[in-house]
Amino acid sequence: MHDYLLAAVLGVIEGITEFLPVSSTAHLRIAEAVLGVDLGDGYWKMFSIVIQLGAILCLPIYFWKRILDFIWTFPRGTRGDGTFMTHPLTLTFIAFVCTAGPAYLLTKVIGKHLEDVRLMAIALIAGGSVMIVVDKLYEAGRGIRLFTGRITEHMEEMRPWQAVWIGLCQILSAVFPGTSRSMSTIASGQLAGMTRTAALEFSFFLSIPTMFAATAYDLLKTLRADKAHAAVEGLGVVHMDPHGWTLLFIGGAVSFVVALAVVAWFMNWVRKHGFVSFGIYRIVVGIAVWIWLGRG
Repeated sequence: MHDYLLAAVLGVIEGITEFLPVSSTAHLRIAEAVLGVDLGDGYWKMFSIVIQLGAILCLPIYFWKRILDFIWTFPRGTRGDGTFMTHPLTLTFIAFVCTAGPAYLLTKVIGKHLEDVRLMAIALIAGGSVMIVVDKLYEAGRGIRLFTGRITEHMEEMRPWQAVWIGLCQILSAVFPGTSRSMSTIASGQLAGMTRTAALEFSFFLSIPTMFAATAYDLLKTLRADKAHAAVEGLGVVHMDPHGWTLLFIGGAVSFVVALAVVAWFMNWVRKHGFVSFGIYRIVVGIAVWIWLGRG
C-alpha cells in the first residue's frame, strides 16, 4: 500500500475509534499489523501518537459553546447554584489528576510490557463484556445506584466523588492498551449513577486534558529518544524528512475530520440507544484477532 494511502487509512481508523468505546490504540495496532507496518519502527510509533492530536482537536471545536459557558459561569455554574468544588471544570481537573499521577507511575513499571496485540484482544473482549453488563444494569433501573441514591442527569449535577471515581477507573485504559479510555469513563460514570448522556459528555471533556497531556508526553519522549534511551523505553529513533511530515499531515487532517463527524453522531446515538452494540463489537473483534493470531 502506498504510504499516502496508508496514512489516510490509519487517519480514518483513528478518527472513528478515538472517542468510541472500542479502543483506538488496539484498532491502530491491529490495523498496522494486518497492513504489514513494522510495529517496532520509531516513525510509525510516532505517527500513531501525532494523529491522535488531530482527533483530539475536534473536541474544543465541537464543544466550544459549552466550554465558553463553563468558563464564563465559573465557579457558580450555568445554573447559578454551584460551588468551586462542584463546577464541571473543577471536576474535570480532579478526574484528570486522579488519572495522570497513578497512570504515569504504573506505566513506568508495567505499561511497556502490555502493548501486545494478543493482550489487546483480551482487553477488547473483557471490556466489551463489562460494557454489556453495565448497560443492561442501567436499562433495568434507568441508572445504576451502586454508590448514590439519585441519578445524575447532567454534568452540572456531578459531585467530586464521582470525578475521583471516574478518574481512578480511567487508569485502566492508560495501563492496559485495548481497554479504551472512553469505555472506562462511560462505564464507571454509569456505575456512579450518571445517565448515558452525562457520562458520555464528561468522558469527552475529560479526554481533552488527558489526551493532550498523554499525547504530548509520548510525542516529546519519542522525538527526544536517542539509541540508548529508545532501547530502554521500547521506542525508536525518528529521523524526519519532507515525506514523513507529509504523511503526518495527511493522517492528522483525516483523523480530525472523521473524529468531528463521529463525535456528533455518537452524541445523538447515545440519546436513543445504549452501548451494548459497542460491547458486542469489541467481543467480536477481540475473538477475530485472537483467531487471526492463532493462524499466524
